[in-house]
Amino acid sequence: MSGAPIRPTMAFMLRHPARWIALGFGSGLAPKAPGTVGTLWAWAAFAVLAPWMDDARWALLIGAGTLLGWWACTRCAQHLNVPDPGAIVWDEVLAFWLVLWLIAPAGFMGQLVAFALFRFFDAAKPGPVGWADRLFKSERGAPIGWRQGLGILVDDFVAAGCTLAVIALWRVLLG
Repeated sequence: MSGAPIRPTMAFMLRHPARWIALGFGSGLAPKAPGTVGTLWAWAAFAVLAPWMDDARWALLIGAGTLLGWWACTRCAQHLNVPDPGAIVWDEVLAFWLVLWLIAPAGFMGQLVAFALFRFFDAAKPGPVGWADRLFKSERGAPIGWRQGLGILVDDFVAAGCTLAVIALWRVLLG
């Protein structure tokens, strides 16, 4: 890693397409709780996109978004000189889209429960989420590469998996 960490701003975001994506089209610029704001943006975007999407389109969007996001998150982290910046929220967007897609046709309360569970797993990083987060951490001062970019995404997908497992267990136990 070369240079001091950079604080992302709207001007910073507008200067490179990877930053637009990684910073969740500006949602990651929130001064407080950017991961929560990015997840809320994902929820709103899901609601807007849902009428035009079927399973194949969601799978394609999340799959292509993951590949594009790997590039965007890596580049943005390099530009910020931070291995896993909190302002990068594309990982929350993709992972929460996955959750919402797989629990559909859940109503508002079901989606709200999914939101709360996902935020818990993403922020607290218990068990497998913490393991996935640590798996891709680099040594302090090491160059930021593709491994860290992938790591930005992976722990959120594990958080999504934990969210889905809790929802599935709930459905099995309580019908």
